[in-house]
Amino acid sequence: MTTIDATLRGAVAGAGDDLTLTLDPAFQGLPDTAHGGSVLALFDTLAARAGTRTLRGHYHRRVPLGVPLALTLAREADGLACRVADGTGAVLVDGGVAGAVSVAPTPADGVTATDARDATSGGAPGVAAAPLPVSRTCFACGVDNPLGLRARLTFDARAVGGAWAPRPGFRAADGRLSSAALTTLLDETAFWLGALATGEAGMTTALAVTLHGDAPAGGTVLVGGDRAATRPRAGDARYWDTRVTARDEAGRSLATADITFVAVRGAARRLVTGLLAINPPDVVRRVFPAYCA
Repeated sequence: MTTIDATLRGAVAGAGDDLTLTLDPAFQGLPDTAHGGSVLALFDTLAARAGTRTLRGHYHRRVPLGVPLALTLAREADGLACRVADGTGAVLVDGGVAGAVSVAPTPADGVTATDARDATSGGAPGVAAAPLPVSRTCFACGVDNPLGLRARLTFDARAVGGAWAPRPGFRAADGRLSSAALTTLLDETAFWLGALATGEAGMTTALAVTLHGDAPAGGTVLVGGDRAATRPRAGDARYWDTRVTARDEAGRSLATADITFVAVRGAARRLVTGLLAINPPDVVRRVFPAYCA
């Protein structure tokens, strides 16, 4: 069985400074665009760094799938710098991986796993939360994506998030959970936080994800973000800053993320057309009321 990490490594060809990146269409987020979490996971896979680390990505333009892109890597004192550009030399995304000091909270002594899960589930919605739309091909939620997570996120008045059980392709031979699972869940949650706040689609533009060590592949991942903590950027209300966390069932932090969503007026129109093909209208309408009568 081919793992997600192997698929990401296989997307890179060449040697030295002359590298080509061709992302599998399975890594789609928005139509014809790589999921932000998958590109961040690519950087982590190439850095091959264990332990606590911070992954960063600044997305300037959409990253297309299935076409050769220029990939530049630069080893630094404490990590790896990465840049992806198109055929004209325009930078699509830059970022990298560096070491970090883990400040992840853990459950206090004497607190049961159930108590910890309830109290520190990263702001995940309650049991009566409403479902968020799914798609056919998205790497995060696509019901027909053979390599994807097939995650099912929900929301209520307080939070966006959900629980996800690792699929086989996200388990490495050493028992580690692929970082692609965490970066994708965090990025997907941030997207929906921004969409719910604005009623518009858009994209995540700046991602900073700290992985608190190498997570084991067993057990459920709980991801969530508080809606009240999602705030518009001062001076430009198109940009919304989110804070998202991923934890295990015992309440231990696996990853934390600061992710910026930018709303693009009218972008939901095309997205809604596809979503209505497989979701009940009321599920889509709750997020994009202006585009779903």
